Amino acid sequence: MSVQTGLDGLAAGDFNRLAGRNVALLCNQASIAADLQHAVDLFYKAHRRGRFTLKALLGPQHGLWGHTQDNMIEWEGYRDPRLDIPVFSLYGEHRKPNDRMLADVDILVCDLQDVGAKYYTFIWSMAHCMEACAERGIEVLVLDRPNPIGGLRTEGPWENAGFESFVGLHPLPVRHGMTIAEIATYLRQHYYPDCELSVETMSGWDREMYFADTGLPWAMPSPNVPVAETTIVYPGMCLLEATNLSEGRGTTRPFDIFGAPWLDGWKLAKSLSDLGLPGVAFRALEFQPTFQKHAGKICQGCFIHVTNSDRFKPYLTTIALLKAVREQNPEAFAWNPPPYEYEYQKLPIDILNGNDWIRKGIDEGRPLIDLEQAWAAECAGFTELRREVLLYR
Repeated sequence: MSVQTGLDGLAAGDFNRLAGRNVALLCNQASIAADLQHAVDLFYKAHRRGRFTLKALLGPQHGLWGHTQDNMIEWEGYRDPRLDIPVFSLYGEHRKPNDRMLADVDILVCDLQDVGAKYYTFIWSMAHCMEACAERGIEVLVLDRPNPIGGLRTEGPWENAGFESFVGLHPLPVRHGMTIAEIATYLRQHYYPDCELSVETMSGWDREMYFADTGLPWAMPSPNVPVAETTIVYPGMCLLEATNLSEGRGTTRPFDIFGAPWLDGWKLAKSLSDLGLPGVAFRALEFQPTFQKHAGKICQGCFIHVTNSDRFKPYLTTIALLKAVREQNPEAFAWNPPPYEYEYQKLPIDILNGNDWIRKGIDEGRPLIDLEQAWAAECAGFTELRREVLLYR
């Protein structure tokens, strides 16, 4: 049997939780039911039947329908010509809903597919909505969805004091091992205590499941996460956005492919293979991005093959990759300067990591094991906080 998402459960109950309410819906193109119907269409049909009044649609980064390709490509709201309902952007002039967006709303419903990594901005759009709704006495209902890389494992540093940003508003491990509703519960408990939060949980999901185990259809949550398998490498490979390495944007397998015109992919593949990293193999290749970094240039690099997803450590793998690239190409490799995700002062790599000691450790050539032990010790501090908010045991 397939997993039943929060959206599926809400629709199966004929939207009883929303009866008579004035509703705003935060969603995007991946907000689909098991039968492929989109949340917007399901909500609109219920609205037309008089179950509730759909007041507004809100969309996160990449747009309500995923039309913007890259980071910091903003989109602005409009009135949907098909539904005659306003659509508001939370990735443009505003990232936190304002009075106009929430006018006459008494419950905001969030239905977003997270990818299991703290950098993914959808969870922080949800956080901004929780804060805005708490300020106005508006309830927030989160429709839960699977963490596509399972709910057992955490990895990477989690403290971010002084490095807060739209890729980490609050402390959270890089691989957080929670569903989006569990993240909302954590945020309410520690940062938005005045938020009236409720959750529509899933049925049939357990923490060992990767997305392929759920029986659910995959829809791209953002343009560069084309398949569910991309989410397995993303918690590490997103870090390449903060470097002059191509993370594979402009190819058909972003984040699985990486490289640069100045890289020796065969030499790098051998050095990475020699490290014996768990659950992963590296295949040298050449590719030519059609847009973004190194567009039109032939790059050498590698394809990352995850051979055992239960053993694979995406964050460790990417830190090892960055160390190897820097050691082999000390004059060519570079950390990208800001701006990045609305941060104009700090380096992108530092706000992604939530610290500067990871970058400094790579620059100083610290042993990989020392770095891993340091972030593992830090991540252990999150264990009890996480245990308190888990909805699925």
